[in-house]
Amino acid sequence: MIYENISTVFWDFDGVIKDSVNVKTQAFIKLFQFKGASVTERVREHHEANGGMSRFDKIPIYLNWAGVKFTKVMLNQYCERFSQLVLQSVIEAPWVSGAENFIRSNPHQQTFVLVTATPQNEIETILNALELKKCFSEVFGSPTRKDDAIRMILTSRGLDPSECLMIGDARADLEAAEKNQVPFLLRRHETNANIFSDYTGTSVKDFNTL
Repeated sequence: MIYENISTVFWDFDGVIKDSVNVKTQAFIKLFQFKGASVTERVREHHEANGGMSRFDKIPIYLNWAGVKFTKVMLNQYCERFSQLVLQSVIEAPWVSGAENFIRSNPHQQTFVLVTATPQNEIETILNALELKKCFSEVFGSPTRKDDAIRMILTSRGLDPSECLMIGDARADLEAAEKNQVPFLLRRHETNANIFSDYTGTSVKDFNTL
C-alpha cells in the first residue's frame, strides 16, 4: 500500500479524522439564520465548497452577503460565537471509520503532522480532550496556512516531498499538497462528492484497509 514508502503524513482534521464537516456547516447556518433561507443556503454552499478555508476568511464574506457592516470587534465576536457552537460538537463527533485506530497505532511508524484551518488554540483543545495530541509531532492551525505549514516541515526537516503524503477532503488540501509537490490522498464523503467529481487520483472512504 502507498503508506509503506511514506515517512511523513500530513493530516487534515474535519472530514478526515473526525466526521465533523456537518457540525461546522450547521454552526455557520445558525450564525446567519437571522437573514433567512436565501443567505443561509448561499453560506452552506460556499462553506461546503471551500472546506479547507479558515472561518476568519469565510465569516467576513458571509457578513457582507448578509448586508452587515462590521467592525473588527464584531468580526471577532462572530468568530467567538462560532467557536462556542462547534468546540464540544467536534469533540463528540463520530470518528471517520478506521482513522482513530490508524493514528493511535501508527502501524508504519511514520511521522504524523496535523494541518487544519481550525484556530491553533481550538484544535489543541480538541486534541487534548481526545488525548490525540501526542500522536502528532507538530500541529498547525489557523492562522498558519496549510501550504505554508507543509513547506516549513519539508524545509526544516530536509524531507523529500515524494516520501510524504497529504490526506485531506477539500480543494484547499489538494492545493496545499500540489504547491509543495507532495502526493495527495483524498478522503471521499457525501459533502465533497460534487467538488471532487472530476478527481482521478488516489482516494479512500475510510481508513480500515490501510
